[in-house]
Parts: sequence; structure tokens; C-alpha cells
Amino acid sequence: MKEKSLTLIGHLSELRKRIIIVAVAFVVASTISYFYVEKLVKSLVKLATTFKFVYVAPAELLLAYVKVSIIAGLTISAPIIFWQIWAFVKPGLKKEEKNYILVSLIGGSLFFISGVVFAYFIVLPFTLQFFGTLQTVDIKPMISFGNYVGFVTTILLCFGLVFETPILMILLARFGIVDVKFYTKNRKYIILIIFIIAAIITPPDVISQVLLAIPMLLLFEIGIILSKLAVKKKMKKALLKQ
Repeated sequence: MKEKSLTLIGHLSELRKRIIIVAVAFVVASTISYFYVEKLVKSLVKLATTFKFVYVAPAELLLAYVKVSIIAGLTISAPIIFWQIWAFVKPGLKKEEKNYILVSLIGGSLFFISGVVFAYFIVLPFTLQFFGTLQTVDIKPMISFGNYVGFVTTILLCFGLVFETPILMILLARFGIVDVKFYTKNRKYIILIIFIIAAIITPPDVISQVLLAIPMLLLFEIGIILSKLAVKKKMKKALLKQ
């Protein structure tokens, strides 16, 4: 069935409807998360058993709870958000473009979740354990809980975004923005850039930098393989049409 064409007013009305649905889903998910925020906080605190947490401002703990609830709400409502984005852009896409965008959204979500899980179960325990050893008899760590939440969420977000690398590489190659040969030809420079990025976005310790750099290298190689397959598939379809 052909998608019906909309006027400018129709598009704005459709966009408004999608935004309202996204906003309602996000607010409801965040509100529900707030009722379970103590359990979420306990799971974060368990990662850093060597630290004793404090809050240094009257509203800091409340704001940290709200921040955790918002992040949890965004995670829970993410499928609805992605679906609404897909539903809005789908009518303006060709069949082949629809397939690639849909696969990219699904693949991107899976890679992002994989990055967050990897950071939570592997990177954060190592990193926090390292920082926990930086104490003396006279100096004990008493960490602001608000700063700790910010640190943890930054690490989780960075790894989630970094794990999107293969999807980005495939899209750039598939739509002809970047030639696949560019990836292989400049591999050594890209590896250097990967280590620089890992050093910038992680805490200043070798462990967390290596734990980020190694997955980035693996994801880069996976991205090259998948990009080649995507380009080959595109070329085969072009030949069949001739």
C-alpha cells in the first residue's frame, strides 16, 4: 500500500503527534523508575564497595535520584522513541532505504546496549577498583554521590556510543560517503586515533583506556567486514538492474 503524501501542515501535525507520544512515554517511564530508584541506586553503589558515599549539598541526593530515574526512564522508553522516529521518517523513504534505516536502528540499539553492558560489568569494576586503591592512612575516599552518578553515567554513555562504530561505518560506506578502501588504507592512522580517543574520554588510568581501546579496535575491524559486505550487495543489485 502506498504511503499517503502529506502537506506541510500535515507533516507538522504528524511531528507534533509523535513528539507528544515520545514525551508521554518518557515521563511515564521516568516516573515509574523513580519509585524503584533506591534499587537502581543500590546496584550502582555495589560497583564501588571500597568507597563511602556522602552528599555535600542539601538537594544533591534528591537530584542524583532524579538523574538516575531520568536515565532509567530514557532507557525504558527508548524502543518507543525509536519506533516513533521510524514511523515519522518511513513515509518519505524508498523501500531499500527503509530496510537499511530499520536495520540500522535495530542494530544500533543492540550495539549500544552491548556497550553499556560491557562498561557496567567489566570496565566500571576495574576502574573503580583502581581509584579505590588511591588512598593512604591519612587520606580516605569519601565520594560525593552526585559526582559518582555523573562519572558512572558518563562511562556508560561513552561505551554505548563507541559501540555504534560498526553501524556508522556501514552507513557511510553503503551510501557512498566513505569508500571502504579508506578504512583499510588508513588503518594505522585510525588505530592511533582510537587510542587517543580512548585516552580522552576515559579516566586517567591505563586499565580503562585499554578496556575501551580494545573493543574499539575489534569494532573497527567488524565495521570493515560488514561495510565490504554491504557495498558488495549494493553492487550486485546495481548489476541486476542493468
